[in-house]
Amino acid sequence: MDILDFRGQHIEEAAALALAAYNEERRFAEGLPEARSVPGLDSFAGNGLGVAAFEGGKMVGFLCCCEPFDKAFRATDARGVFSPMGAHGAVAEDRARVYAAMYQAAAAKWVRAGAVSHAICLYAHDEGLQQQFFRYGFGLRCLDAIRPMEPVGCSPCPSYRFAELPEAEWPAVYPLYLALNRHYCASPFFMNRKPETFDEFMASSAQGGARYFAAEQGGGLCAFLKIAASGETFIASGRGYRHIRGAYCLPEHRGKGLFQNLLNFAISALKREGYTRLGVNFESFNPAARGFWLKYFTAYTHSVVRRIDERIIGL
Repeated sequence: MDILDFRGQHIEEAAALALAAYNEERRFAEGLPEARSVPGLDSFAGNGLGVAAFEGGKMVGFLCCCEPFDKAFRATDARGVFSPMGAHGAVAEDRARVYAAMYQAAAAKWVRAGAVSHAICLYAHDEGLQQQFFRYGFGLRCLDAIRPMEPVGCSPCPSYRFAELPEAEWPAVYPLYLALNRHYCASPFFMNRKPETFDEFMASSAQGGARYFAAEQGGGLCAFLKIAASGETFIASGRGYRHIRGAYCLPEHRGKGLFQNLLNFAISALKREGYTRLGVNFESFNPAARGFWLKYFTAYTHSVVRRIDERIIGL
């Protein structure tokens, strides 16, 4: 196997491999839309951090990543790189072996660029490839999931009131946002992201076409759902798609079907507006989120992460 630097002349073959991998996942994940192309490969060809694998003059795989960035996952001081969905692919035959060779070559580039946190977005149903990255010291971190814009099965909760909040009422969500941040810090999550100030929260809420749906009882909010126009994969956008960017329910209101009803309230409103798919992404080590979302959504990506010994940079 020959491992070469990923260049512009490789884009056409790479795009075909990436699209084939996506269509393979579509067989398992209900709701994934048809895609005719994989965007963004031009930028990967220009950053010098990608590789392409060839056997007998034929491309059998490619592995690229975004430019290195500081404070990986906004919860560490590490410099990281991320290979998003569509930025890599390989033939189905002996795929794990191809990726093993590609990562060995690409990781050397990533470390030379100062990145010690390596994240790669894999398809959720490619278990053989996930096992290869587990052997290389990666662990599961994030999932993307999707569902058709149809209601979930649940009993009604007549003691709660559900509504979409006008912008003037967004400040009422801020205490729940702070409670969600405290949840991030708890075991086994341990993700110490600095919470936004109130002004930062209001400013970020006004971006990306965000909308808040909430449940209220006794004059106070007890749960919220933040909906935005896009997510973190190349299919997580478009006229028919909306994405969950934040969700929280106060502990004393859990287990009553409240959040299922809030989700259905939002789905009904979005479906009336013509949206056909709803997505969400969450951390695998958030047991509450994983337990809830995977009941009603189908995972289509598993992002894996490896944090290497940063002292290697000194060598």
